Amino acid sequence: MSEHDFQGYITFPRTFENYRWYKPILVLIVGAIVYAILQVVIFAIFGVAYGWNTIFQLMTQGYGALNTEAGSYIGYLSVAIFLPSLYVATKIVKDRPFSSYSSSRGGWDWKLFFKSLSIPLAVYIIYQAITSIIHGQTGPNTLTVTFFVICLIIIPFQCIAEEYLMRGLLMQTFGSWFKIPIVAIILQSIVFTSLHPYNILGVLGVFIQGILFGFLTWRSNGLEASSALHSVNNLSSAYVAALGFGAVSSFITPFDFASTIIASTVSALGLYYIGSKKGWFGEKTEKLW
Repeated sequence: MSEHDFQGYITFPRTFENYRWYKPILVLIVGAIVYAILQVVIFAIFGVAYGWNTIFQLMTQGYGALNTEAGSYIGYLSVAIFLPSLYVATKIVKDRPFSSYSSSRGGWDWKLFFKSLSIPLAVYIIYQAITSIIHGQTGPNTLTVTFFVICLIIIPFQCIAEEYLMRGLLMQTFGSWFKIPIVAIILQSIVFTSLHPYNILGVLGVFIQGILFGFLTWRSNGLEASSALHSVNNLSSAYVAALGFGAVSSFITPFDFASTIIASTVSALGLYYIGSKKGWFGEKTEKLW
């Protein structure tokens, strides 16, 4: 790929005839309304299933709610609905094709997504094995087949939805406004970080991960690689917590910060290097999403 090729995804919205600088703002407003409606539906369904008292208690626990089955389902689904919200908003505003958020290669490529899972999966298995040995089991094993399967379905869509919003809509919007990739990557990571209320180390860690996700999206001209890394990161956290070798918390220790950033960085750079060498990111896809 030439340096010109790396500009493609960042400024892709400007290539459409109907491009107007303000349309992404309208998409955000309409998307927020659709999101609010879907969120009410989710809370209503889980309120009936688990009881309203349980739901209200979970809403006050922050990240701690993700250590429970109901809290995990609600939390992940609450992010996953970014995807249909954004889709509906783009149809109402009619700014550009929804597939243009996926990539500048012709839409979302499931083949690339699944190939991109391989590198971070290998890295995170080693990372979680080492950290589990160091910390030992700190809680009961609550992992069930149902939880394993449901998370295996929900979490990737939660991560893909987050990538569509952050590295899709926001990063492309900043890129179309300023036309400078590094500015777009940093700005979207700042917004990404602001939505994760951790302690100072956790905030710094999320910011670095946001930069890594933005880098992968920029250099691969699409969301598949960053979505794969994001999915592996979140799946490993959920399963390790369920197995009792950790807990989801807003307080990040220095060890967890350092080990997570090392795993994320190695995964991102390894994925970019191998994907580039094997030509994964230059492939065109006819399948639009």
